[in-house]
Amino acid sequence: MVIATRILRLRDDEASQIPVRIFAPAESDHCWQCYFEIGWPQGLQRKYAGGADAIEALEHAMRLIGTLLYSSDLHETGRLMWDQPGRGYGFPVPRGIRDLLIGDDARFL
Repeated sequence: MVIATRILRLRDDEASQIPVRIFAPAESDHCWQCYFEIGWPQGLQRKYAGGADAIEALEHAMRLIGTLLYSSDLHETGRLMWDQPGRGYGFPVPRGIRDLLIGDDARFL
């Protein structure tokens, strides 16, 4: 079941949509998994993150989403946006790549 969706888009294409969907964490063999999808222009990417409980799996999924967004070619070229260009995407990242954060993400996450 999808529990959250955020629609990103391309800066130069107002009609473009890059949906990010997070699914409810589920227990699986002594751990929890939280699946998510990113609907990149080149195709759907589906991954999951794990954790000791549902909250940790969800937190890890959010950080992995942030990592994938901030390490993408679309971010590097400045084409990826959420609400407004240059303000960030609203997903946290691991400490080691915090230097990639922009806008509100750099200020608040």
